[in-house]
Amino acid sequence: MTTWHDYLKEEGQPPSWPYPVRYGEEQEIEVDILVVGGGIAGCWAAISAARHGLKVALVEKGDTIRSGAGGPGCDHWCCVPANPHSRVNPDDWALHMADRPYPNGIGIQIQCREDYDTLLEMERMGGKIRDTDDDYLGAEGRYDDTKLMISPRYGTIHSYLPDPDMGKPGFNPPEERNNVVIRVWGSTFKPALKRECKRLGVQIFDRVMGTSLLTEKGVQGGRVIGATGLNNRTGEFMIFKSKATILSTAGGGSLWMMNSELCGMSSMMSRTSSGDGHIMAWKAGAELVNMEATGIIGIATGMKHKWYSGGGDASYENVPLVDANGKRLPLPIQGWEDAGAMVPTPETQAKIREGILKGEYELPFYGNFPAMSDVERRATWNLMLGEESTTKIIIDTFNQAGYDGSRDLLQSYKFLEGESMPQWRQPGMGGLLVDWNLKSSLDGLYVAGMTMFSSEDHSYCAATGRYAGRKAAAYAGEINHGKVSRDQIEKEKARIYAPVKRNHGIEWKELHAGIARAMQYYASEFRTERLFKMGLGALEKIEKESVPMLYALDPHKLMRTLEDIHMLEHAKIILQASLARKASSMPLGFQRIDYPEMDPPEWSKFSTIKLENNESKIGHKPQEFWGNMKEEYEKNNSDYEGVYKGE
Repeated sequence: MTTWHDYLKEEGQPPSWPYPVRYGEEQEIEVDILVVGGGIAGCWAAISAARHGLKVALVEKGDTIRSGAGGPGCDHWCCVPANPHSRVNPDDWALHMADRPYPNGIGIQIQCREDYDTLLEMERMGGKIRDTDDDYLGAEGRYDDTKLMISPRYGTIHSYLPDPDMGKPGFNPPEERNNVVIRVWGSTFKPALKRECKRLGVQIFDRVMGTSLLTEKGVQGGRVIGATGLNNRTGEFMIFKSKATILSTAGGGSLWMMNSELCGMSSMMSRTSSGDGHIMAWKAGAELVNMEATGIIGIATGMKHKWYSGGGDASYENVPLVDANGKRLPLPIQGWEDAGAMVPTPETQAKIREGILKGEYELPFYGNFPAMSDVERRATWNLMLGEESTTKIIIDTFNQAGYDGSRDLLQSYKFLEGESMPQWRQPGMGGLLVDWNLKSSLDGLYVAGMTMFSSEDHSYCAATGRYAGRKAAAYAGEINHGKVSRDQIEKEKARIYAPVKRNHGIEWKELHAGIARAMQYYASEFRTERLFKMGLGALEKIEKESVPMLYALDPHKLMRTLEDIHMLEHAKIILQASLARKASSMPLGFQRIDYPEMDPPEWSKFSTIKLENNESKIGHKPQEFWGNMKEEYEKNNSDYEGVYKGE
């Protein structure tokens, strides 16, 4: 394989840009439904809308066939209580999943009621959801009649019942497991989704980045009537006119870390997840919520290893862990023996850490694959790890090196690399506020997947995308196109093409590094009003002095530059929302030195933020503002025909 260094050595100069460059040239597309973001949620939204006979366009920054965090695959289809082997009621399970601070009760209810319908539809499109070739006969959780493979994740029926005395420690027999998670062959899903989009006539615009939303008469807070975009290969300016628009661009980017040589991102998300949808909606005047929430980076960053082997990790959930001398670790959450939450409790982890210091357990730890039965070992290695986007590369590398799970243990980096890296954070539960139609606070703008606040997993994105598509289609069927403001378009063109009019200054990596450093300093482990204000000042200085110096030498670098500008705005929103919450909060990952009281009752509420006349406006919503989840879902979906009828 020729490396970049080899190429330069042989050719003496970098290659020329392989596509025609058409900066400023416009391409105009008019559709009924525009979907911005072609990941899991976006593809499902486009398919759902197209099934209603409407003209649909799908805009994706990468290539839809594998784009997004779920593009390479997934190994679990979670929260699917309507499946035939489930032992819990979908509405009860939704209440259980929403029984925590700051969830998205709307999205969770949709997921629990429609997740199995979505999975069956995926199967009809060609996705593999069953062990049809009998590769895993005899595996725990496999049902011979349906050939579905149930996962131990989420534990027993008792784990969500209100009476804690009903729980039983130790081994949980099959008849007591809730059976709400299904193991799947997720690498087959994204190609099937793209094929179905094409079959239904969805216009797919790959390699196009959404840059702004168009509003009626160009007014902030007005009805959304389309969007603009940049072709990141040709540099063309794209104008999309639509009756309804669905944002499904996932979450924020690497605001606290920039090291492209390691990975260039701060989560297991796709590198292209840079908060574009959040910022497009923010500038249009949409309301965001939970923007002060952040989380510590734990996996897949280059700074932290993936949690190899067991101990509650999702993909390795049934792998037993042993120390360097073969001594079993006291981790109760390892597969079928005591299935439950995916992560060991802090108490359990503290006990192991104490044992390490006392010499009871010797590092490093290992995943004891040889101790597993052959079928369980293969199910974990080939199905769980082989179908999950963040672990497939691991098993491919190990397989090529000659790894044999029947003989070899797999080293775990848990505890070896330490636990405290507070400056390496990532955006948390922040996203767009939605109602029971998954409509944002702006007319004409719908939201799906991780662009929503407090979003969940792959199957959540699929179910909410499918739901948003049909709701947007219903809206579009009753309204006409709005009038686009030419002034709004010209201002956006001037903004996005400014970097290509320069040939020197600073490039996108430098700007990204500056944003990350400001967030590490002023919005990390130590948080006070003074630090937040200093952080805002630093970001505003970057915006004023550095953004006008940005230059991009080709359309791809222009896209990266625009991503950085979105991330800069995203960082500012986080700091503004942080200033507004005058309390600490454990579930939001938000601890202030100057307001140390953790989750005081008067702050048990959602904080919202939006632009109004280009000024930030803070608001609040009560916990469970969505009302009775079952009643509201059924009131808003009386005509929906699914597997579960709500009995």
